This record gives sequence, C-alpha cells and structure tokens, in this order.
Amino acid sequence: MRIPARFAPLLFSALLSVIMVAIVSAFVLVSSQGLHSGFLAQWLKSCLTTWPIAFPTVAIVAPWVRGIVGRVTA
Repeated sequence: MRIPARFAPLLFSALLSVIMVAIVSAFVLVSSQGLHSGFLAQWLKSCLTTWPIAFPTVAIVAPWVRGIVGRVTA
C-alpha cells in the first residue's frame, strides 16, 4: 500500500515525533530513575502523553527549519 505524496509532510512529522518521543522519554526515565520493574509501563505512559505535543510541534516547526537550512546552505 502506497500513501499519496501529498501526505508526506504529515507522515514525516508523525514518524519523526514518534521516534524522538520514544528515545528522549526513555533516556530521561533511565537517567532519572534507572531501569526498574515498572519502567516499561511508565515509559509507554510518558510516550502517550508527550506525543500529542511533539507531533504538531514537528509538523509546524519542520517546514520553518527546512527554510532556514535552505537559506544558510549552498
């Protein structure tokens, strides 16, 4: 199944934000609390509560950042 190209920016934002939320929330939890028996449940809860903020942030900020990068690179 192929997704139409017009959805590429949204798909990019969704995938990037999921990956970033997963990595950053795991890092913060391990750094602050270490690995413990409830880590997985706490990590999933953290991901589910932060992703709704990360997704629209990436969707809004990514085009702006692409524009800046385009202006400052040759």
